[in-house]
Amino acid sequence: MVVGDRNQRRALMALRLILLTAGVVVMLLPFAYMVSTSFKPNAMVLEIPVKFFPQHPTVANYVTAWTSNRFARYFLNSVVVAIGTTLAALLLSSMMAYAFARFRFPGRSILFGLILIALMVPTMMMLIPQFLLARDLHLLNSLWGLVAFYTGGNLGFNTFLLHSFFQDIPSELEEAMVVDGAGPWTRYWRLILPLARPALATAAIFTFLGAWDEFTWALTIINDPSKYTLPIAIALFQGQHSTSWGLVFAASVIAIAPVLVIFAIFQRQFVAGIAAGAVKA
Repeated sequence: MVVGDRNQRRALMALRLILLTAGVVVMLLPFAYMVSTSFKPNAMVLEIPVKFFPQHPTVANYVTAWTSNRFARYFLNSVVVAIGTTLAALLLSSMMAYAFARFRFPGRSILFGLILIALMVPTMMMLIPQFLLARDLHLLNSLWGLVAFYTGGNLGFNTFLLHSFFQDIPSELEEAMVVDGAGPWTRYWRLILPLARPALATAAIFTFLGAWDEFTWALTIINDPSKYTLPIAIALFQGQHSTSWGLVFAASVIAIAPVLVIFAIFQRQFVAGIAAGAVKA
């Protein structure tokens, strides 16, 4: 019986590894093909059989993609919008989460419930009200209009995420700081934020990724070509170079690179945040 149970566990483990390996291959294969094709000359893009390692790799596609169609300008616009959104959303949502986790005030439960309800509203349903609000606030055709509404769109989720982490920070630590004369801002800045770095890193990754990849709202309010962001630029690039797949894939790799860099920088804190959430659960 013991030997049979051990063999059964080994078989299940082997099956899990096979399924996980198959899943990884399915997920990474298109990305690997995109990267490989971006280094191929246009004449070799559709060669059969497919070669993931081009015999004569070239960076000409990257140079052409970066220097054509004001692509560098669009990249810079996306960097400004994504970084501005991430910083603003983290600052505001962390302050909101700290207030909900530590302070008692009238309507606290109702306000937090409204935030949770807002998370359930589909984004597309808010498109027209947001457009009218942006028009009244003179934020149309503006990168700051993107930052403002991207920040607002991320506040609910980030506040909900950070609130649970802030609640688990021992209140005795704050009480000790209160004895030393520390006010709410000092406790928030010097105690809460450093201890919540895993949660902040998780929120930062999701916020940056959402602002970097968002397409619908940017297409709705931006009319000036000089203020286009990268998702719009990629769509235009595909329309203008639909048969030059090497160029299109090179532009796509450039667009993905900052996301990979952000994840690489925050991956330890991100994994720590997931592990902490698993322990709480």
